[in-house]
Amino acid sequence: MPTQSMEINLNTPALLFPAVSLLLLAYTNRFLALANLIRNLHSQYQSNPDRLIIQQIANLRRRVHLIKNMQILGVSSILLCTVCMFVLFAGAVELGQYIFGASLLLLILSLTLSIMEIRISINALNLQLEDLEDQA
Repeated sequence: MPTQSMEINLNTPALLFPAVSLLLLAYTNRFLALANLIRNLHSQYQSNPDRLIIQQIANLRRRVHLIKNMQILGVSSILLCTVCMFVLFAGAVELGQYIFGASLLLLILSLTLSIMEIRISINALNLQLEDLEDQA
């Protein structure tokens, strides 16, 4: 049974540029929102130490770490897309296929970390909701 190879040209990796660019913008927005939240919680804790704030800070530390890695993987993915285009331009189609595959793998890893970060964010919101329910 003959194997089919994927047809790849310069347009194939170029298709990822808009998606990855928007993804990186979303990651940056998440990071900036987190930075503001950390600053606010720090101020709150300085004026009124609270166990809930300590729990939130632990969640935020994990989220910042995940977002950093999401950004690194996303940037690496777009970098490999660029390298892939150069390699394809040079005529090395098979090498271009492997590089493009690696780029897709990095993007998958970045998205997986994004899911993990969302789950941690939801846990942080649940802590807030539990605190509100306890006060009610």
